[in-house]
Formats: sequence, C-alpha cells, structure tokens
Amino acid sequence: MQHLPKFSGTGVALITPFAADRSVDYPALGRVIDYVIEGGVDYVVCLGTTGEAITLSATECREILDYTIRHVDERVPIVAGFFGGNYTEKLEGVLREYNFDGCAGIMSSSPAYSKPPQEGIYQHFMRVADASPLPLIIYNVPSRTASNVLPETILRLSEGHQNFAAVKEASGDLGQAIEILKHCHENFGVLSGDDPITAAVIAMGGHGGISVIANALPKQFSGMVRAALAGDFPTARQLNFDLLDVHPLLYAEGNPVGIKAAVSMLGLCGNYLRVPLVPLSEPLREKLRKQLSLVPGFTL
Repeated sequence: MQHLPKFSGTGVALITPFAADRSVDYPALGRVIDYVIEGGVDYVVCLGTTGEAITLSATECREILDYTIRHVDERVPIVAGFFGGNYTEKLEGVLREYNFDGCAGIMSSSPAYSKPPQEGIYQHFMRVADASPLPLIIYNVPSRTASNVLPETILRLSEGHQNFAAVKEASGDLGQAIEILKHCHENFGVLSGDDPITAAVIAMGGHGGISVIANALPKQFSGMVRAALAGDFPTARQLNFDLLDVHPLLYAEGNPVGIKAAVSMLGLCGNYLRVPLVPLSEPLREKLRKQLSLVPGFTL
C-alpha cells in the first residue's frame, strides 16, 4: 500500500435531494448519507457541483451543512464545497467568518466565467488559502469554470502554502494528472474528478477520487478504489468495466440530472431538481435503469 495523504480513497460528491415543492428533503438526504457510508466511502463532500449548490440560498447551504455534520456523526470526514463565484475578496471574507466546525476540509474551484490567466488563478487560491481555517482541496473543473488550472500552477500552489492538501483533477486529461503526480510532494493528494479514469489515475500514483456515481453505486466504486490502491488491478479493472456503460448516461443531460435519476430509482429520494435543471428524459431513464440492472451485485 502506497503512502496516502490526508484526503485519499473514495469521496462522494453528495446530491441534495428535493421534495416535490423543491424544498430540501432532509430525510432523503439522511438516507443517501447512510447509504453511501454503508457502501464504503471514505469521506463525503457536501455542497459541491453534484449537490446543486449554485441553486441553494446561503441559508439553505448553512442548514444542509449543519444537517450533514449532525447526521454523519463523525462516521467519516466531511469536506465542505465552498466556491463563492468570481470575486476573490468576497470569498476570502466569507471564509474568515464561516463556522466550519465538524468539517475536515474545504473544496474550492477557480473563479468561473472570468477566465483568469494562470497568475490570477494562483493569486486567487493563495488568498483563499490564507483565509481558510481548514485544509483545502483545489477543484480544477475547466468544463465548469472555462479555465484550466495547469499542472505547473497546481504544483506551485502545493509548494507555496501548507493549507493545500489535495487537488480534485477534473479536466478529464489523464496526462495532466500524471504530470502533477510526477512532481508533487508525498503529502499532496491527487484525486480524480472523473469517475471513469479514477483507477487509471491511481495506477499512476494517484490517491483516489471524488465521485458522482458513488451516490448510487458506493460499494462498487469504493471497492474499485480500494483494489487499485492495494495494487490489485485485475479486480479494479473489472469493477471499472462493470460501471463503464453507466457513466455516460449520468452526464448525457447534465450533472446531477443523471445521478439524481439513478438514486431515485433506488427509492432513496425523489427525482426533483431546480430549474434550469430538469429530470432526465424518459428514454434515457429507461437506458439508465437497464444499465444499472446489469451491474454485478447491484439490485434496483
């Protein structure tokens, strides 16, 4: 078993269940939390992209985080998603004032829409690190932010401030993850943000992944990650193959549209989203149901 930094193994980017009136469905959130913990995930990420955080009010975000802390009850660590739009100074101020008691870390992406250069991204994250009371996971998701945090910037940040604990690398570029792994220090976690290539990232020395599919298939995904981290790549490869045809259906109409549909099929929550997101179309729902039914060891 390789040396593992603070954030490693399987993190799950939790969905936020809604009731039919689009209010937050806390009993359903509790069921999802219990399901993923019982399924073997190592930590949960609250209020990320998959949690539809951008559709939630500040009050709702606070209440969801508080509920998650209470319901998890120290069974696994909690990472709080904390983004703050495009204005670095505003994000700094909120980080300094927010109560993160009960959380193990904070995950934050680079500013969206403004498409800053690498130096601007570096300065943004350094200011965030100064303000953060907890270790930080840098979230690189160019498909959402419209700017890629290049490996040299990730490495510069990891060496420049002790608060940087890991990167969630969701560029979809395996070569980019490998470049970070080649040069980063041993206590800096490199986590896949793209479920289908998580085992490959671990094979190159990575430390796990923060997953979408683990909301519905925590046992299978966390089993794959554990096998890969233990060097059992035949098992990891087969588990990855078992999930491979499910992944594209989860994103065909956007995330978390697909994973909400999948979790609703399990009876853990309703299939409700907030506009502009809408439920998965019926033809894709049937395809998703069929593919889920083909996953070994999984029953709808």
